[in-house]
Amino acid sequence: MAAKGIYRDPVRSSDGHFVKASGLRWMSLMLLAPIPRAGRIWALPFLTALVPSERACRERGRRHKPLLNVGGQLALQARRWLPGCDLVVVGDSGFSALLFLDARRRARITAITRLRLDAALYDPAPSRPPGTIKRPRTKGARLPTLTAILAAKDARWHAVVVPGWYGAGERTIEIASDTAVWRHGGLPVVPIRWVLIRDPEARFPPQALLCTDPTREPAQIVGWFVRRWTIEVTFQKARAHLGVETQRQWSDTAIARTTPCLLALFSIVTLLAARLSARQWRRVAAAAWYPKPRPTFADALAAVRYAIWRERILTTSPRRRARTKPRFRLPPPWAYALCHAA
Repeated sequence: MAAKGIYRDPVRSSDGHFVKASGLRWMSLMLLAPIPRAGRIWALPFLTALVPSERACRERGRRHKPLLNVGGQLALQARRWLPGCDLVVVGDSGFSALLFLDARRRARITAITRLRLDAALYDPAPSRPPGTIKRPRTKGARLPTLTAILAAKDARWHAVVVPGWYGAGERTIEIASDTAVWRHGGLPVVPIRWVLIRDPEARFPPQALLCTDPTREPAQIVGWFVRRWTIEVTFQKARAHLGVETQRQWSDTAIARTTPCLLALFSIVTLLAARLSARQWRRVAAAAWYPKPRPTFADALAAVRYAIWRERILTTSPRRRARTKPRFRLPPPWAYALCHAA
């Protein structure tokens, strides 16, 4: 595989233990949308791109495109498709870069990522007096770091109940928020709203978030960021039910097409299941040791498969009133792949 590389495994690695993994690196843009029948947020992939390693690009004589550049292009493509919509992009700490955040802000895209606790935050630049000849200032006075705010006794904390906290139901947390300017030498100046989070029961260490739109509410920023957990659920369901990471092709074109198609199939199944009536949904599959009151992607896939089989194979012609022997008709290619996916 020409685009294969060696990367850090974020699941098996920790702060003191570094684990490498060999394979392909994909970047997927997903819509975090509520699914009424499931009663929760699902991540629906709609744009996936392959990010080759630097060594693979050098061996093939191509210019290496960093991860942030690929993510920026995907976000700009979504902006071109939806010019009048309010776009909010949620990413992990890898997207907490001033160049990336400034480009999203100029493209009218709100970005929400993690923020370092020792980030250099400043007040906005003061107004420039008329007749001043010097270069205009880009920042004001230096603000205390978020680490200092955590240790301060006069910090104002507010209790907030966040629904769907990483798939574990509601969670009560305490947040502190304010606006500032994030600046580093030689990089753009980005106005942000930072949100500091801590757990009253100390079940997780304090963490900080940033939003490039200072007018957003802190509770809304935390709610949007928590939805990012559903992306991991989508990857797990795509592996278990759609055959992602089980492909056996070796050509470059097949490698570049199969994974995006399988991830897009997750969204297609979800949209098709949403159009089915309640009668067309089968009973929610559950086990004695795992009660499941709400349907999952496995139930949506089963309902869509049953509807395809019934429509294409088991039904007779609507013009004939008498019951006749069903005539077998080949389904379209995407339906065949859906019914026979691993």
